Amino acid sequence: MKRLLLTGAAGGLGSAMRSRLKGLAEVIRVSDIAELGAGAAHEDVMQCDLADRAAVDRLVEGCDGIIHLGGISVEDKFSRIMSANILGLHNLYEAARANGMPRILFASSNHTIGFYRQDEYLDHEMPFRPDGLYGVSKCFGEALARMYFEKFGQETALVRIGSCMEKPKNHRMLSTWMSYDDFLSMIQCIFRVPRLGCPVIWGCSDNDSRWWDNSHVSYLGWRPKDNAERFRSEIDATVPRPAVNHATAVYQGGPFILDPVFPEE
Repeated sequence: MKRLLLTGAAGGLGSAMRSRLKGLAEVIRVSDIAELGAGAAHEDVMQCDLADRAAVDRLVEGCDGIIHLGGISVEDKFSRIMSANILGLHNLYEAARANGMPRILFASSNHTIGFYRQDEYLDHEMPFRPDGLYGVSKCFGEALARMYFEKFGQETALVRIGSCMEKPKNHRMLSTWMSYDDFLSMIQCIFRVPRLGCPVIWGCSDNDSRWWDNSHVSYLGWRPKDNAERFRSEIDATVPRPAVNHATAVYQGGPFILDPVFPEE
């Protein structure tokens, strides 16, 4: 690729991946509504509010691929989620359609299915069971991407990210964790495979206690190498285990299950 766009580049996951993407394209265009600092020699820095249609058009112009991590990543008031995750995503897809339909990696979430129990093993065809408005916005995003694929042929990887961070922080994350290295190798496969389509991909490493089946996307050639099991002894020794009937020990969505619907001010 000549130019790869990374949205949400100032966020936790975006910041971690920003430094790892060099080499995937001649230029990495990094974007966020927040300040991004000075760009590296291979970077093109563009601050952008996803709710601004004209700004998103300029952002996508000239890009050969998009890694879309931008938006609200936690439970919040509906007005904020709507602006960033719903209106903003629609703007992104319209901009992509107007600019040659570059392949998209859409950061969906395990919170689209948060009300499934932790003793259930899921494939990609299980119905949505979102655990909050944030999860609902990701259900919308997956549906929007599917419509643009069916209607226009816009290819998107719908990556239901579990817990992508340096290492798992609690017992639930022993199932949901995805290492940065495994996410990077997934990204490489998504933009390398000749035909992508619009698949759901469960975003987790090769964890012994994972809840999700990725056998349907074997054609991508993605083989995660890390396993959260190597952190189990550390977590057992340092993190209190929740009560067996607590939401964080029962439902795949963990603490998001307990979030309220936040009122508008």
